[in-house]
Amino acid sequence: MNIDVLNIFLEGTVLGFSLAFLFGFGPAFFALIQTGIYRGFWPAAMLAFGIILNDASIISLIILGSNKLLGNVESYKIIGVVGGILIIIFGVVTFMRGREVNDKKTDLIVSNPHFIVYFSKGFLLNLVNPFVWLFWLGVVVGITARFSANIHNVFIFFAGTLSVVFITDLFKSFLAARLKPYVTDKFLIIINKIAGLALVGFGIFLIIRSLLVL
Repeated sequence: MNIDVLNIFLEGTVLGFSLAFLFGFGPAFFALIQTGIYRGFWPAAMLAFGIILNDASIISLIILGSNKLLGNVESYKIIGVVGGILIIIFGVVTFMRGREVNDKKTDLIVSNPHFIVYFSKGFLLNLVNPFVWLFWLGVVVGITARFSANIHNVFIFFAGTLSVVFITDLFKSFLAARLKPYVTDKFLIIINKIAGLALVGFGIFLIIRSLLVL
């Protein structure tokens, strides 16, 4: 792995850590915690695998689609700014939605112990969530513009992002029983506020980088 590839991969891990620790408290988080507590590590790990595979599928589809839209420098700027605006809007919604945390605690515990059930639950959890699609759309178009539609670099970037997200999801699953006493409504409201501000900052960063692409 050459230095440029490594730098791009590491840049992607920065986003991965941000998502894992600042934006990882939605339905997928509660599903992992609940499954880890009531079913154990391996079922939760399969759930995490389904979630990350779905994320990878969504990102790949959006990358391939956005690549066709980015035909010139002006397109880089326009799509990058649009992506940044989408992320800022999502950040504002996240910040304002802090008091609706309890609504996310959907029960995904199933009686069937077969691992494929947990994998399917994880995959479908994100597939039917429109906010996941909108969020990744904003991030992907912004990052694609940031790398001037270089698909190789974009995939390396998101490989770093998803690697960190998956590893931290496994960590959350493993520590589910210990995390349970600390997962309070007040804690999650504070996290949502921080997450919203972080997403707004990330969106502004993408807009600036897109406008300065040349």
